Amino acid sequence: MRTPMAYLRGARHPEAFHGRGAGRPFFEGWYVKLVSADRAHRWAVIPGVFRGDGRGDMPADEAFVQVLDGVAGRSWYHRFDPEEFAASDRRFEVRVGGNIFDSDGATLDLPQLRGRISYATALQPWPVTLREPGIMGWYGLVPFMECFHGVVSFGHDLGGTLQVEGREVDFGGGRGYIEKDWGQAFPAGYVWLASNHIDAVGVGIVGGVTDASLVASVAIIPWLRGSFRGSIVGLRHGGRLYRWTTYNRSRERRLTIDDDRVRWSMAGPDGRLDLEAERVRGGLLHAPLRTAMHQRVEETLDARVMIRHTDAAGRVLLEGVGACAGLEVFGDTTRLLALR
Repeated sequence: MRTPMAYLRGARHPEAFHGRGAGRPFFEGWYVKLVSADRAHRWAVIPGVFRGDGRGDMPADEAFVQVLDGVAGRSWYHRFDPEEFAASDRRFEVRVGGNIFDSDGATLDLPQLRGRISYATALQPWPVTLREPGIMGWYGLVPFMECFHGVVSFGHDLGGTLQVEGREVDFGGGRGYIEKDWGQAFPAGYVWLASNHIDAVGVGIVGGVTDASLVASVAIIPWLRGSFRGSIVGLRHGGRLYRWTTYNRSRERRLTIDDDRVRWSMAGPDGRLDLEAERVRGGLLHAPLRTAMHQRVEETLDARVMIRHTDAAGRVLLEGVGACAGLEVFGDTTRLLALR
């Protein structure tokens, strides 16, 4: 069992490991996105660990590194003995076999990717304060939450080269992004999208590349004997983080999901945000159920998200297209849409 001190330390450091002393089932994974300067190479590398509840015919415990080729839509799941996993509960520092991830970069020793990527600029995490301990707000302090989420870096510049399936690829001048999840299992239904390649239009910038980053998710959240639809959205641009979340009393004006698009509009203290994401085919990733890691989530790094942010007076603060976007639409979306 985790001690109260360890739990509070974990709340202050969402980027660190939360599994020491945690019960079963438990999973934790870090999503490390690497995109070359010309955007021709887009990879997601996901190290993590899973501890099952002892049911089913799958291994009870395992470490892993997942790999997603965001251009071709291919994916791989590399399973490791749990003894090959190590992570710090005080900082972002993870090792799975010969693969090492920390705040300085990533060393990869995988059949698809080998080499060292460094982070040329500092990581930009979602701020952690006493009032708002990370992206989940006060929900991040609730011990019985099914799944916790953290943003380790909205964006940072890359340096170094990788052997991509035997061919050397320069990632210098590229862009990275890191987030993570931990808890008992993924939600029964959710939408997740993220992009830090936002090309602005209008607002005096035609076709300009901004420093903007977007992460947005809406999910079925089990709560006591029921459930609700919870949203966490962060849009960072112009040196400021704008938020639309369940805990800051933002409200959804529209959420629709069909075979081609996700349309989502919300309003709150930081104005109005309109998103329209194009759904495209992707690769299958493994996701944690309570019994095992199952290959069931289709994810792409080739989605496009139309973004429009306006203030309370209707003035456009940012309008653009999020490219190289990660997008997942999973599970019981009919139930998700029916919840309030």
